[in-house]
Amino acid sequence: AIENKLSEAFTPEVLEVINESSGHNVPRGSETHFKVVIVSPSFEGTPLLGRHRMVHTVLEEELAGGVHALSIVAKTPAQWARA
Repeated sequence: AIENKLSEAFTPEVLEVINESSGHNVPRGSETHFKVVIVSPSFEGTPLLGRHRMVHTVLEEELAGGVHALSIVAKTPAQWARA
């Protein structure tokens, strides 16, 4: 669901959704802690905090439900190319 929503909202060039729950004190098989790496032209001209807000808005339902923690790396294609 997370990957689909982000793909639809941002048409990313790079999208990785990593379940990091196993590294936390949660029951086995939990899906509560995620890292999102997303590269999209949609972020052009938007500061980092604004990009995080954009991602949070798209994932509002997940964050209100079972997702406890979300780490975000949100870059423009130019920033990604320099990384």
